[in-house]
Amino acid sequence: MMAAVKAAEYGAEVLLLERMDRVGRKMSITGKGRCNITNAADLQEILSNIQGNGAFLNSSLRAFDQQDVIRFFEEAGVPTKVERGNRVFPRSDKAADVVQAMLERLHLLGVKIRTKARVTALWAEALPRESEGSPTKPGKMRQTQAICGVRLEDGTVESADAVILAVGGASYPGTGSSGDGYPMAERLGHTVTKLLPALVPLETEEEWPKEAQGLSLRNVKVALFSEGKRLQELFGEMLFTHFGVSGPLILSLSRRAAQELDAGHFVEVSINLKPALTPEQLDARICRDFGKYIRKQAKNGLHDLLPGKLIPIVLDLAYLDADKPIHQITQEERRRLGETIQHMTLTISRTRPMAEAIVTSGGISVKEIQPKTMESKLVKGLYFAGEVVDVDAFTGGYNLQAAFSMGAAAGQWSAMEGVQNG
Repeated sequence: MMAAVKAAEYGAEVLLLERMDRVGRKMSITGKGRCNITNAADLQEILSNIQGNGAFLNSSLRAFDQQDVIRFFEEAGVPTKVERGNRVFPRSDKAADVVQAMLERLHLLGVKIRTKARVTALWAEALPRESEGSPTKPGKMRQTQAICGVRLEDGTVESADAVILAVGGASYPGTGSSGDGYPMAERLGHTVTKLLPALVPLETEEEWPKEAQGLSLRNVKVALFSEGKRLQELFGEMLFTHFGVSGPLILSLSRRAAQELDAGHFVEVSINLKPALTPEQLDARICRDFGKYIRKQAKNGLHDLLPGKLIPIVLDLAYLDADKPIHQITQEERRRLGETIQHMTLTISRTRPMAEAIVTSGGISVKEIQPKTMESKLVKGLYFAGEVVDVDAFTGGYNLQAAFSMGAAAGQWSAMEGVQNG
C-alpha cells in the first residue's frame, strides 16, 4: 500500500493487486488491533532492533524514517501518540483507522485496486545482450531479464513497466501472506533464505507452565541458552500458556531460538523473577518474609514475593515441601529457593507453527536487492518491499517501519524508472 502511494505520487499509473477480499488485513490485526505503526526512537536504535539484516535498510530508512511515517498518517487524519518503549499508535487505538487512511490516500491518487486477484507468476523476458545491466561488482550479479508484468490465477496477464512484489511472508496466511512470493522470485533466479517463524511463542517440554497458564510477569529477565551457551538476555514482560511461554520477551528471543532448534541444538530459557536483586539481597528478602510468617507453612510465606500461581511451582522446583513449617526450613533449602527464583529453567521443544508467527524470518536474499531503490539486481524493473524480503525485527513498531521504508523506496524508484522510460 505504501509502495502504491509513493509510486502514484511520483507520477506512475498504479494497479494494486490483492488476493484477499480487502487490502490491509494483516495491518488490521497488528498491535492487537491497535496498529503499532512505528517507533519514535532515533534511527540508530531502530536499526539495532531490526535483527534480521538491519544494515540493509540504512538507505531506505534514512529516506523515509519514523518521523516521515508519523507525518504521513497525521496528514492523512490519523493523530498519533507515543507509549512505553517509544511505540507509536493511532490516538484512536484503532488499526482500522490506519488502513482507512491509506485507502483514502490511494483513492485520492487514482490508484486502481483489484481485490480477489491472486498473482501466481512474475512475467519477465531476457534482455538483449547489449541492454543487460552492468554487474554491481566485477564477476557479480547482472540484470539479464526485464520484468514485463504478472500472471493471475484466473489466467489473465497484466503487463507493466515495473512490478513491486510486496506480498508478505509466510506467517498469518489467513491475511493473505501465505508465502506465494518466494517461488515467484525463485523462478526468476532469486535466492530465498531459510524460512523460520519469528516473533512466535515457544513450546516447552516441561508441563508446569500449564499450571501458571494466563499469568503475565513484568520486570523479569529471560536468558536464551543453546547447548549451555548464553545467547541472549532480555528484560521485560512474559506470559505463561498452556503450551509453554509467550509475551514480548519470549517473542523477541524466538527468532534466535528457532534458528538454534532448526540446527538441532538443545535450547533452554532461564527466567529470573527478581533480576533487580543480588542473590544476597534476595536471601535477605526471603528471610524477612519468613520472619513475618514464621508460624505458617512454606506455601503461605511467599505471597509478598511471588504471584500465587507460581508459589507451588517454585517450591516444587526447589525441592521444598510446600507444607513444611517455615521455622523448620534450613539455610540450604532457603538457598535453593533463592536460586530457583532467579533461575527457573525451561527446555524449549519447538516454536509454535509458522501460521502463528507475527513475522517470517528469512526470505528473498538482500544480497540480490539494491538497498537504495529495492530493485532486483537480477531482473530489471522488479522491486521488492516488506516481509517477503529477508528482513525482520523485534516487536515495537520496527517491522511496520521497515515495511513502510522499503515500500516508499520501491514505489519512488520504480515510478522514476517508469517515467524515464516514457
